[in-house]
Amino acid sequence: MTIGFTSVAVPSAAADPAGGGLVWGPCPAEYALDPGTDQCGTVTVPRDYANPAAGSIDVLITRRRAEDPGARRGVLFTNPGGPGGDAIASNNLLAQALPEQIRRQWDFIGVQPRGLTHAGAVECAVTPELLAAMNVGFAGGPARLACDGGAPGATAYITTENTARDWEQVRIALGAGVIDIYGLPYGTILASTYATLFPQHTGRMVLDSAVDRDWMWNDVLWHQNDGYKARFYDLMEWIAANDATYGLGDTPLKVYQRWSDRIVEEAGGNPTVASPPAQIGDVPPGLENIADAYRAGIDLTGPAWVQFEAFVRRLADPAHTQSASSIYALTRQTLPARNSWPMVARVIRDGIGALPGAAPGDVTENQLDSIIRAQMMQAIVLCNENAVAPRPERLPGWLFSTFVTGDLFDAIGYGYSAGAGCAGAPPVTALPEIGNKGLATAPLVLQGLRDPQTPYDGGVQHARDMDAHLVTVEGGDHGAAIQGGNTTVDTAITDYLLTGATTVTRAPEAPITAPL
Repeated sequence: MTIGFTSVAVPSAAADPAGGGLVWGPCPAEYALDPGTDQCGTVTVPRDYANPAAGSIDVLITRRRAEDPGARRGVLFTNPGGPGGDAIASNNLLAQALPEQIRRQWDFIGVQPRGLTHAGAVECAVTPELLAAMNVGFAGGPARLACDGGAPGATAYITTENTARDWEQVRIALGAGVIDIYGLPYGTILASTYATLFPQHTGRMVLDSAVDRDWMWNDVLWHQNDGYKARFYDLMEWIAANDATYGLGDTPLKVYQRWSDRIVEEAGGNPTVASPPAQIGDVPPGLENIADAYRAGIDLTGPAWVQFEAFVRRLADPAHTQSASSIYALTRQTLPARNSWPMVARVIRDGIGALPGAAPGDVTENQLDSIIRAQMMQAIVLCNENAVAPRPERLPGWLFSTFVTGDLFDAIGYGYSAGAGCAGAPPVTALPEIGNKGLATAPLVLQGLRDPQTPYDGGVQHARDMDAHLVTVEGGDHGAAIQGGNTTVDTAITDYLLTGATTVTRAPEAPITAPL
C-alpha cells in the first residue's frame, strides 16, 4: 500500500539555476574531482546557532550539475552516512549510483558535515595513546579531549541539528525554494532532522537504510551485533553454493574452517564467531548411521570450543588475536555489500595477496589522517547527542570480547552499549525528535531485510516516525541504491523523485555484479 503520498506540485529548487549568490570554482585538489562536472564553493554559517555572535565557520559544498540542464528539476542534497562521512568526496559517487534519469535532471549537492576538513575542522592532538584508546573502544572521551584541548568546548557544536541548520544556510545561498534529499544511514537521520526543522523547504526525500532515532546512539551499535553474525552465515552459505568457482567447500561449515585456518595462519589467533550449523555433507564417511548425533555434537560444542581455543592461544602469546588479521577485519567490513563477497572468497582461497593493488593498510598519510578524523568526528557526534543510558551489566561481555578474544562481532556493540564508547564524554545536547510536520510529499524509505548495519525494524520505525512509504528490499545489502543492478529499486527511486509516489512496496535482492 502507498502511504501518505500526494502528487501536488511543490516549489521547485530549479527556480534559481544560477545558484543564488554562491561563487563556484574548482574543488580542493585532494578530492581529485572532475572540474568539468564538479564545482565547489563555501557558505559561512554560525558556529553556534543559539549564539550567532560567537563566531562563524566556512562550510565547503560541492555541486555536480545536472547532465541535461534544459531538463533540470532542482537540487538533490546527498549525505553518505557515518557520522563522519565526507560529503565532498561522496557526492559524485552517489550521483553515479543513482538512476541515470536522476543524474540528468538534478544538481547533486554535497554539504561537508561540520567538524570535518573544510567545515570548521577542529584541531585534534592525535597521539599514540589516543589511537590505542580508540582501538579498544574508548572512543568518545579521548576524542573529545584530543580536540578540545586547545579550545575547550570546540566540539560541542558538532551535532546533527547544527549540520541540518547548515543545510538550511546552503539552501538559502543556492536560492532554492526547496531541496530534495538522498541520504544513507546517518544521512537518513540528518535528512529527517532537516525535514522536521524546515518542512516548508523540504521536497522529496529518499531515505536509504534508515535508522531508528530512539536508538541514538548506544543502541545502534548494539543492534548490529546479531545482524552481522547472521550476515556472516549468509556469506559462508554463498561461498559454499559457489564451490565450483572457489573450491572452499560445499557446506558453510567447510568454508568456515578454511576461513578460520587463514586467520590463524595470518594472526595466530582463531575467530570466535560460532561456526555455522553442521550439514549432512559435514559428516565423515563411516559415521552416516549416527549423522544426526554427530551434527548435534558439532553444533553443541563448536561455539564453546572456538572460544576456548582462542583463549589458550592468547595466553600463549597476547599478540595471537583474530583482530590482528586483515582477512578477519576485511570479512566483517564487507558483509553488508554482496558485491564484495567474490573478493572475500578469493582472499580466503588465495590469501591476502590476492587483493588487487595495495594491501589493506597501504594508505597515504593524508588518507590515514582523513580516516582518523572521520572516526574521531563519528565518536564526537555519537557521544555529543547520545540519549541511551549505558548498561553496566554488559561490561563483562565487552571486556571479554575486547581484551581476551578480540571479537569484533561482539566488541563494538558491547562497548557502546555498556558505556565504554562514551565514557568521559557525556552528551551536550539531545538529538531532536523527528516527524512529518506537514511535508508536501511523504518520504521514501528503502530498507534491507537482513542489512546488518541498519537493522530492518529500525528502518520500519523511522518510516512510521516520518509517515513514509516503505519499500522492503530482500537480502541484506546496506544501501539499496548503491549496490547497483537492482532495477526495481531504481524504478522506485525514479518514480518517486519524478512524481512524488511509487507503487513499489517490495524489491528483490540485488544481483552480484562484480566478477566471480
